[in-house]
Formats: sequence, structure tokens, C-alpha cells
Amino acid sequence: MSLDDTFAAAFHAHREAGDLFHESSPHAHEVFQTSTINALLEGIYDGGTSFADLAQHGDFGLGTFNGLDGEMTAVDGEFFQIKSDGLAYPVDPEMRTPFAVIMHFDPTLTVEIDEHMDFPSFAAALDAAVPSKNIFYAIKSVGRFREVKVRSVPKQEKPYPPLVEVVEGQPVFEHKDVEGTLMGFRFPDYAQGINVPGYHLHFLTADKTAGGHVMDFHTHHASVEIDITSDFHMELPHAGDFMDAELAKDTSGDIAKVEK
Repeated sequence: MSLDDTFAAAFHAHREAGDLFHESSPHAHEVFQTSTINALLEGIYDGGTSFADLAQHGDFGLGTFNGLDGEMTAVDGEFFQIKSDGLAYPVDPEMRTPFAVIMHFDPTLTVEIDEHMDFPSFAAALDAAVPSKNIFYAIKSVGRFREVKVRSVPKQEKPYPPLVEVVEGQPVFEHKDVEGTLMGFRFPDYAQGINVPGYHLHFLTADKTAGGHVMDFHTHHASVEIDITSDFHMELPHAGDFMDAELAKDTSGDIAKVEK
């Protein structure tokens, strides 16, 4: 069986293609973001948005913490801080973030994958299943994974170095035969500079004790829930280093280094 045939056999939506979008209030399923990925790449690691405020916009998402103190993962309304030891800690609502993406997760599409896949083939499979590459997708997959490779960045001190320098010494962790949740977003390519083009995923173990930013993974079976939306709302800092930062340059190379 060809790879395309395998992909075609693996997908099924639980709604018709024309019924994949939510019809409720306009803000109920929007993707909410604070600041931009380019600002984070430039070392702007302090923000004014608290996690109490962020939680008003959703129960599912990812991001980081002031001082770049680890990876943030939010699933089912629970917020976790994955520190540089690779362990997960509950988030104090008064903690703040320089960059985060969140939404109220309510999937309208399910994709079943029944063969071995790594991160690139998983992404290709989902790309083949979704209706367009020009809108926004929240991705959630709960199951057992043969292997998940993750990282979490250590807290930084001022003057903050650029993110590409930080990840050169990032701690990397490999989880074998592990149950947990892959979660995150797929942003369109034209969102370059605003967010990560393509797939940006975090991982949280089933016992909620460990996780991090996903670098690669391997799975033999995955049931993937996807929330499809064309609503995106971004709020930018209005003070601090963001105001004078050079954010217009091409950062595609830096993003590739940081993500993988």
C-alpha cells in the first residue's frame, strides 16, 4: 500500500467537511496569543500577562514564562511549568508570560493514525487531513508513544541572550514507551514572525509529572483531535523592550534551529 493510500485510510472526520467550523459566538473558539515569536527570538523574555488573565482566554495552549523559565503546557484547564529539570510543576496564576498561545479546545475533526510515524510524517499526515493550510489548528493526541524527545530551556538572567543561543545548551530528555499528551498548534506559513509556521507541539506525561517542547517522537498508533478555527486574536506589549526591538527581519533560520 502506498503512503498516500495509508494516509487516506487513516483519516476520518466525525463531521462533514463543511461543518468543521464552530458556529457559536465569534470569540468562543479564537486562538489568543500574547506577543510574537520574533520578540521571543530577540530575547524579550519579560511580559505583563498573568496566567490568571491568560486562563480567561482558554484551557489549552503552550508558551513560556518570564525569564524564559521553562515550557508552559495547558491541557484541560490545568497549567504546567516544565522546568529545565524536565519535570512539571503547577503554575501560580500570578506568574507572567512573555509569549503564549491559548484557546478553548473543542475539536471538530478526528484523525486516526495506524502506522509507525515520527514527527515529520505525523505532520504530513495531518496536513493531508485538514481542509486548508491557511487557517489555524489546535492539535491534541492522547496515547502511548514509543519515544518522545523533548527539551526545556533554563531560566535566563539579564542581559538576556537571543533564543538561538539559549537552546545551544538546552537540556534534552527522552521518554521511552510513555503515555501522555501531545498538544499544540499548526500556524500557516504566512504567520512567519508572528508564530511558528507549521507545527509547534509540547508534551505532558499521563501522570502530569514531566514533559517539554517536542523535538521528535515515534508512535505506532495515534488518535488526533483537531480544533479548526479562522479566528485569531493577538495582544502586543505596549511597554518595555518590545517597543524598541527590531522585529521585521527574516527569522526562518532561527526558528528552525530553535524548534528542532
